[in-house]
Amino acid sequence: MSLWFTIKDLVTPLIVPLCLTVFANTFTNGAFPALLPEIGRTGGLLDWQLGVVASAFGFARMLADVPVGLFLTHRLRPALVLGPCLLAGGVVIVTTGESFPLVVLGRLLMGVGHGLSMMGAITALLQFGTGVKLASALNAFELSGMLGLLGGTALVGLLPPSLGWATAFLVAGAPILLGVVTVPALLRALPVATDTAPRPLFARHATAAGMHTPPTPAVLLAFAAGGSVGAAYSTVEQFMLPLRASRALGLERAGISRLLLTMQACDIAALLPVGALADRVGVPRVLGVILLVMAGACVLIAFGGLPVVVAGSALFGLSMAGWMLPLGVLKRETAPERIAWRTGLYRVCVDGGIFGGPLLGGLLGARLAPNLGAVWAGALALSGALFLWRRR
Repeated sequence: MSLWFTIKDLVTPLIVPLCLTVFANTFTNGAFPALLPEIGRTGGLLDWQLGVVASAFGFARMLADVPVGLFLTHRLRPALVLGPCLLAGGVVIVTTGESFPLVVLGRLLMGVGHGLSMMGAITALLQFGTGVKLASALNAFELSGMLGLLGGTALVGLLPPSLGWATAFLVAGAPILLGVVTVPALLRALPVATDTAPRPLFARHATAAGMHTPPTPAVLLAFAAGGSVGAAYSTVEQFMLPLRASRALGLERAGISRLLLTMQACDIAALLPVGALADRVGVPRVLGVILLVMAGACVLIAFGGLPVVVAGSALFGLSMAGWMLPLGVLKRETAPERIAWRTGLYRVCVDGGIFGGPLLGGLLGARLAPNLGAVWAGALALSGALFLWRRR
């Protein structure tokens, strides 16, 4: 009963278009990992090149996070318009590029576009979505993104294997058009600024204000948790699991998609209950447990046989339901006028992990990449233990 009322309260003129936007913009994120082995085979790419292709998305987001955070302070509306357009342009370059550099360029452009959309949506939610419980709202937003991931993965798995990876990826990118169509409704839901004074393109004063406000230990721990989750997610889902499933477990595109679908389905099932639980018992306590579960899942996926990998994928999906919880810590510890700036810094940590995970995996090679999963498991376990210790 309480979960139903939580869901009903989330249906607001702002949250609905935000959720539709993130749903549309994450289809390609779900499609890409299942296609990675084919990209390597058809292009004759080495493991380090596959690592670069997989990590370019996170690299672009990492570089763009701070400028985007400063841009969003006064230019939230333009960012929400520009993001889907850049993302669509990147998809076109990836699917039409016939060389390694062009595929990397397309992935870089996709990263910038996705970063603009995601950070703009998160900033809008943190600043203006105050009529509902924050953890539940953030997890509803994440649920929409996970449904997009699930849709992209399922779509690629259902397409005939005879269809080339480029065509399959282009089909998976078609829902981005829904994100473009949703933009007018999203802009109407945002409050209209009453202050018409000229504003700089980038809020440079936010940098100075942030520097004169040192982060609290809870903020630093949230940054560390976000970076660890980003690194573990990208290493497992974007690199290690697809290649290990293909080479060590003998799975083709459909089998890899089923593993990823298991992970995403468990994430989707847990998102709203985890958000409601965090609102009830506190974000730090739930986040600490989530990080410990993710650490164990990383080890299972990195070193187990097929049944163990399936179990690890399910646990990893359950733990991904806590992906947005560190933002609840930031919200509690940050003044409203610094939300965009501090969110940008936080996303540097997250996207740094998303960039570094597959890049390091590619440099190590698919055979040694599981050792990297063990390293991220240790970082996750330490962060989770510290959250629980601070809570006590």
